[in-house]
This record gives sequence, C-alpha cells and structure tokens, in this order.
Amino acid sequence: MIALLMGAGLALAFSMIGTPLFIKLLVRKGYGQFIRDDGPTSHHMKRGTPTMGGTVVVGAVVAAYLITHLVLWLINPASPGPSASGWLMLFLMVGMGLVGFLDDFIKISKQRSLGLDAKAKLVGQAVIGIAFAVLALGFPDRHGRTPASTYISFARDLPGLNLAFGGAALGLILFIVWSNLIITAATNGVNLTDGLDGLATGAAILVFGAYTLIGIWQTSQQCGGRRLAPDSVCYDVRDPLDLSMLAVIMFSALIGFLWWNTSPAKIFMGDTGSLAIGGAIAGFAILSRTELLLAIIGGLFVMITLSVIIQVGFFKLSGGKRVFRMAPLQHHFELKGWAEVTVVVRFWILAGLLVAAGLGAFYAEWIVRL
Repeated sequence: MIALLMGAGLALAFSMIGTPLFIKLLVRKGYGQFIRDDGPTSHHMKRGTPTMGGTVVVGAVVAAYLITHLVLWLINPASPGPSASGWLMLFLMVGMGLVGFLDDFIKISKQRSLGLDAKAKLVGQAVIGIAFAVLALGFPDRHGRTPASTYISFARDLPGLNLAFGGAALGLILFIVWSNLIITAATNGVNLTDGLDGLATGAAILVFGAYTLIGIWQTSQQCGGRRLAPDSVCYDVRDPLDLSMLAVIMFSALIGFLWWNTSPAKIFMGDTGSLAIGGAIAGFAILSRTELLLAIIGGLFVMITLSVIIQVGFFKLSGGKRVFRMAPLQHHFELKGWAEVTVVVRFWILAGLLVAAGLGAFYAEWIVRL
C-alpha cells in the first residue's frame, strides 16, 4: 500500500507541476493545435492551443514508477523491483506514445491538421503491438506464469478458449492477432474520444481507477504456486500488485494533467497522449486477464468508436445519409445544442456508470465461483 501511495503522489506532483512548464515551452516554440475545418465551428477558437501534452503524462508515469521502485529498494534491498509486467506496460505505453508524438510533430511542423497517414500509423502501432505480444508470453516467474497467456479472458482466463488449441506456434500467431486487435481498438477508441476538453482524460482516469482496484483485489486473492481447478476463485496473474501500482500512477498523472486540460483547456494531450493511454488500457486488460471485461469498463470508448463505424458504414450504404449529425458521438450532441462542458460531464457520468458495471461484473464472477 505504501508503494501505491508513493507512486500516486509522485505522479500527481510531476504531472501537476510539469504540465504548466511544458505549456510555456510549447508556447515559446509556437507548437499549437490545428483544428479540422469540418469540425464544429465552436472549436475554431481552440486553434493554437498547445498540444502533445501526453508527453508530460508519459514522463510522469515512467518517472514515478521507477523512482518508487528505487526508493523501495533503498529502504529494503530485498524488494523485488520492477516486474516483467511493469516493464511490458511501460514499453507498450511509451511505444504507442512515440507513434502519437510523430503524428503530432508532423501536424505542427507542416502546419496542418493531419499528421501520419493511416497506413504509417497502423504500421507503427503494429510493430509495437507485435513486440509486446511476443514478449508478454515470455519471462515466466518461478511458478511458470508469464505476464500474458494464450487464453481469452473475461474476469480471468476462460478454460475453454485457448488460442493455442492447435499448438504453440499457432497459439502465438493467434495471440499476436488477438492482442493487437485489443491494442488497436483501445488506442483508436481513446483517440476518437479526445475531441472535447478533458473528455478522454476524465474517462481514462475512471478506467485506471478500476484497474487499480482490480489489481489490489487480484493481489489479495492471488493463487501463488498452486495449480488451479477449473472453478478456483483465486487469480493466476503474474504481477497484480505491480500492475495496480502502475494503474494508480496513471490515474494520478492524469488527474494532474486534467487540472490544465479541463475546459477551457490550456493544453491538449494530442495523439501522444491518446495513443499512450489507449495502449496502457489495452495492456492492463491483457496482463490482468480481463480482456473481454474491457468492453464494459471502457464502454464509453467502445460507444464512441461504434458511432464512427455506424456513421461511416451507413453513409456508404445509404448513398450519403447520416445517422448522427456528426461523428464521433460527442460532436453529435454539440451540434444538437449541448454546451461542451455539458457533453463532457454527462459522458463522464456515463463512463463512470460503465466502469461501475464492469467492476460489478468482475466481483460478481468471483462471488459466483465462491
């Protein structure tokens, strides 16, 4: 618990103090956001607002995580240090953040609202995602547990859904495809949600809060080295305590960033932040063995992504007709006359309800087994 509190405090301080300093640097260099011409007209006044704020969030998370482990080691040299799951989470988050940073930098340097083209962005995401998937099936602990498994999971691995049904090689290939589907969906979901001041940041805070609680609960109910019966109530997760520490660090870093990102935003997270946050959310789902549960916990991101898919699909099939006034979904309500702050707060409420439903489903699964 001390590690969680220390990590959270450091992340909050780094983000809260580092964000205004980063804003001054971006303003001095003239690095501002470019607004798409086909968006709501009320957004045009945001042109020039500093972007790439996700850089501060990523930096705060990495620094807080490593410093916390360093302090714990200085207090007790026998402390385990960063776990394999922790390193993998940092790799996925930083890697996706770098792809987003390139996208943001191209927008700024070329004075346009579009950065990397779709193919280049997908290739970058795929390279990071494939490397993460391969590494996640390695690094077994003394009980033989790897950070991820080839089983599809809900609140834990589902015994009847093993991707390695045709052998280890096929299992690896299918796991790479499955994990990259989750990563791509999560990163693009957060990216699409990041359209209003503080919307994606606040929703992500709620999701990381959920994974903090899940990690703490899994730690208290960890299986250790015991072999599992199909109806076991314990969790066979490699590093749940370290994952919960990273989740609360993400939670706190985003709270510090939200102070400056809330309406009227002094800085945007940019693709640097949205891809890094989406990658981290996907990483938590995969490494905590709650992959399908993410559809509920991250339900707001799912809904907003589906609104875009529905809009584009219906537009093509109907010859130019639309379901929503504009997609993603948050812009539909803006064009219906909702104030931006109203949309953001109501979507936060919706995100909170979905997170609560996800936690309820997670706990209910344990109760049923008990």
